[in-house]
Amino acid sequence: AVVARIVHFLRQRLVGKTIANAAAIDDSSVFGKVGTSGKEVEEALKGKTVVSAGSQGKYFWITLDKPPHLVMHFGMTGWVHINGEKTAYTNYYKKMKESDIAQWPPKFWKFHISTDDKEPVEVAFTDARRFGRVRLVHCPGESIRKHSPLVENGPDPVVDKDIFTEEYLRGKMKSRHVPIKALLLDQAMISGIGNWVADETLYQAKLHPEQYSDTFDDKEIARLHESIRYVCQLAVDKLGDSDEFPDHWLFNHRWGKGGKDQATKLPNGEKLAFITVGGRTSCYAPGVQKKTGAVVAGAKAEPVKSESGKSKPAKGKAAKSEPKAEEDDEVPEEADDAEPPAKKRRGKAASATEKSKPSPVKKEAVEEDQGRRRSSRLRK
Repeated sequence: AVVARIVHFLRQRLVGKTIANAAAIDDSSVFGKVGTSGKEVEEALKGKTVVSAGSQGKYFWITLDKPPHLVMHFGMTGWVHINGEKTAYTNYYKKMKESDIAQWPPKFWKFHISTDDKEPVEVAFTDARRFGRVRLVHCPGESIRKHSPLVENGPDPVVDKDIFTEEYLRGKMKSRHVPIKALLLDQAMISGIGNWVADETLYQAKLHPEQYSDTFDDKEIARLHESIRYVCQLAVDKLGDSDEFPDHWLFNHRWGKGGKDQATKLPNGEKLAFITVGGRTSCYAPGVQKKTGAVVAGAKAEPVKSESGKSKPAKGKAAKSEPKAEEDDEVPEEADDAEPPAKKRRGKAASATEKSKPSPVKKEAVEEDQGRRRSSRLRK
């Protein structure tokens, strides 16, 4: 939904325009880890006309009148800004200073461009944590989806309705023996489904996130296909604006995790619980999402939150520990390439060495609002 929102603005404000000026910093992660550089991006953009903008799952692109074209991925904190227009959600700007909102180019910019109009359109790609990626793809614009990285990804439930059919989903589910939640998050199977979308579709389909994908019957698979299409299409139609999401959606009630003054159940009275599936925190309604087949070996009874915020263990079972804070909705591409924290120095020699070294240059702080996960930008 967030990618669809940006593509909407790019089509509205940038497509058909000619880029007069372009600037890009030489970021070794955003550009370098996908084989390009800031200088190459600058050269690819200057003087070109933007022909189209499109998306597939979590990737989006702009095609130019001459290759190479730009294919982008937001990672965890990437975003596209248009000067004078708020392209993000209300929550994104809430904790920002007015001076930062007005600043151009914006903080943490990686590249920015301006068109040759009398009143230029100015666009910038920003990324505070540098997990986003900007690639140059050398191919005819109309065949961009036949090239890497798009060709390695599965169909988009909204864009590829003719491919993402019930038969397609059944084939993928029956050919794998993994928890259904893990399969939904696999971008090679289906493009664009992140953590909250997977939970929402499973809730709407009344399927348990831990159950193995090859154990569902045809009726359950049909319900899941319908719910994926429904959730993804509506989220895109609303441009990812959570204020417009239906109140009965799990999305609107999942964030508290039973904390004080937070929702512990849905408007219909169904209680919520949290488990970890495929390394990701899953929110679900145990009373609705029943197990109808084999589940992950050793799976424990799920804690159902009471209205006081305390976990109530299932009868005869020991209570599980509190779930961890919810992971990012967007899995950062090549996140394992992030720089590890510096090792602690040990011993007197190390201490003496540290004292003799000059103080390190203080890096620009990452602001709280820009460092949050993607899903929090959707939240009210």
